[in-house]
Amino acid sequence: MPGKRIQIDDETWAALDLLARDRMMTFQELADEAFADLLKKHGRPVDLRSALRRSAGASAVVIPLNKRKAKEPRQRGGKHGR
Repeated sequence: MPGKRIQIDDETWAALDLLARDRMMTFQELADEAFADLLKKHGRPVDLRSALRRSAGASAVVIPLNKRKAKEPRQRGGKHGR
């Protein structure tokens, strides 16, 4: 994950630190939430799935993949089921 350094004035840092403590979150969690909200506000996809759906267009039909059926319990004793 790329790391970037940013500069935040003391008052903003104090407010963010207090918010993080009040919500029992780390600064990274606050930043993740803030950037996700910013991207959403500007209509940008946050993850690959969203980007692919957006690029497919609104008229695209989502076809779910066939899920494997749950394996049936095997009977003991081979084919004859003793």
